[in-house]
Amino acid sequence: MSALPITAPFFRIGAVSKTTGIPVSTLRVWETRYGAFSPVKTEGNQRLYEEHDVSKAMLLKQLSREGHAIGAIAHLDLAQLRRMSNVQNSAPRPSVVRGEPLTLAVVGLSMANRIESQKFAAVLQPHKIRVTDVLTDLSTAATAVLSEQSQVLLIKVNTLQPAVQATIQALIQKHVFAQTIVIYNFAPEAVVQAMKFSGLIVRREPISDSELAELIQSVLFVDPARAQEFGTSGTVISSRKYSEDTLARVAGISTNVLCECPRHVAELISQLASFEEYSQECLNKNADDAHLHAYLRSISGSARSLFENALEKIAQHEGIDLNERPSPPYRQSSRKAPSGS
Repeated sequence: MSALPITAPFFRIGAVSKTTGIPVSTLRVWETRYGAFSPVKTEGNQRLYEEHDVSKAMLLKQLSREGHAIGAIAHLDLAQLRRMSNVQNSAPRPSVVRGEPLTLAVVGLSMANRIESQKFAAVLQPHKIRVTDVLTDLSTAATAVLSEQSQVLLIKVNTLQPAVQATIQALIQKHVFAQTIVIYNFAPEAVVQAMKFSGLIVRREPISDSELAELIQSVLFVDPARAQEFGTSGTVISSRKYSEDTLARVAGISTNVLCECPRHVAELISQLASFEEYSQECLNKNADDAHLHAYLRSISGSARSLFENALEKIAQHEGIDLNERPSPPYRQSSRKAPSGS
């Protein structure tokens, strides 16, 4: 046990027990007999555990329940334990809509602990998610090699500044996630709006487990009870390909295509994206409407993606450049969401 200055989030053993569902007595045995943890020590001789200890405790609990002897796995680090967990959970799972869980790569240990907790799993039911990678922070994520290609990137950061925004965009381009969810504490409004308009789902803390579950549900609408009614296929909604600046530029180009197709398609994409964002914002206003709004977002997002593909074909036919042009990071958009739900 080491004595270190308290400069990062730490947890008393009671808090670790409450979060993981592991009795305090068991945590003490795992520490003293098997060396699973090395908590820091305050001047008052009190044990304090770090976030990675909480992550390790949850993985040890899961693997021990699946038949692994605690003495054989207690010394392993987080990466080794997570690989074991992913192999153990790679077997076929009960069918939801397509029979496959939504895969998540998570940036931020606190968010990963929250997502993997039994409490959150109970809120998310009957949906299935699988965490493929957990990265401590954005700087670690920037150089990390992911174990597999995940559908969704879930990020937790304290502040969103232009530099953080640029790091997130670079990470998305490097690994090509279908959708990205960013949870933050503080940020300039212009940065938040810029990230939303680029197709990211951005929300400010505090956000409850039910709200976070609704966000994940909106990415993949897979409620078995409503699937037939809504006709959903469980497809992950792709992020936006084109910014408002690019769409406005294309809409203003004169072409030889009849009925001004580039302008009409660009405007349709913008309108669908607006309604898509609006439906997403509605998710937290009324829990009873969550399934309907998730469905509306999935429909508008799917339609937006189809029209983006159509715009690519038009651009190729007409020789229109769809590459993004540099724009000031704090530029505000005048586009307003439609009123009423």
